[in-house]
Order: sequence, then C-alpha cells, then structure tokens
Amino acid sequence: MEPLDEIYQKYSQKVYLFLLGKTENANLAEELTQETFFQAVQGIRHFRGQSSVLTWLCGIAQNLWLKYLRDTKKHEGLEKAKLQGFRAVEGELLVQWDSVEILRYIHALKEPVREVMYLRLVGNLSFAQVGEILGKSENWARVNFYRGKRKIVEEMKQNE
Repeated sequence: MEPLDEIYQKYSQKVYLFLLGKTENANLAEELTQETFFQAVQGIRHFRGQSSVLTWLCGIAQNLWLKYLRDTKKHEGLEKAKLQGFRAVEGELLVQWDSVEILRYIHALKEPVREVMYLRLVGNLSFAQVGEILGKSENWARVNFYRGKRKIVEEMKQNE
C-alpha cells in the first residue's frame, strides 16, 4: 500500500472531478473530497485490496454524496436517490436501479468484471481510462462492462 500522502497526491484530483460531476458545485466537491480522504484514513484498515484504490475512494465519495443529499434534503425524495447513469437497456426493457441495489449486484460479480463495473459506474471513468488502469485495452473494458451489465439484467429478471 502506498503511503497516504502519495495516495492523496495521486487520486485527489480524480475524486474531486468525480464529485464535481455529481454535485455540480466546486466548493461542495472540494469539501466532500476532503471528507473522502479523511474517511479513507479512518477506514484504511478495512481496505482489503479487492478493488483498486481509486474505486475504493470513489465508493467512499459516492456514499458521502448520498449522505449529503439525505442530510440536506436538497431534493424531494432523495432518501432513495437514484444514481445517474445506472441504466441498462435490453430490447424494450429499461431498468433503473437505486444505489444500494446496483452495488449489491456489482459486488456479486466475479473479477475482472466487478472491477470494470466499479470503475465505469462508481468511478465515472471512460472505457479508455478503465482499460489503462487495469493494464488492458479500451475494447477489453467495453466487453467486460457489457458482460457485467448483461449478468445484472439477467439476475434482476430472475429476482422479479
């Protein structure tokens, strides 16, 4: 594991941009970024290395963002906030998942598909970035993302 100051230097800008995309507010994104790294320091003993450090940090950031929305009640009904971009289309079927449900399905996936899904959806990274982080091609990332999405849709159909 890298020293915490190196982790901050390496990932703080990516976490900030991830949160800026969610919050659309630079000050709030900066505040949540700082809180993300504070939470990471507090919970470093819980990091098992089953995902990349960036994925772990973006997961913390996402949870802080959702907590902020619940706490401030900024938007009506945000207690069950929907994550942006968590939609899968298969034929005429449009499935939209809430954050807890989709994360449960993603967590049940096998590696490397799970890692690709986390980086793409939670990390809000492009396929090229996902491929680069995992040392694979952009196309490889797309294929694994598609497989994960298809598996989640199948599981959801079975659980209906």
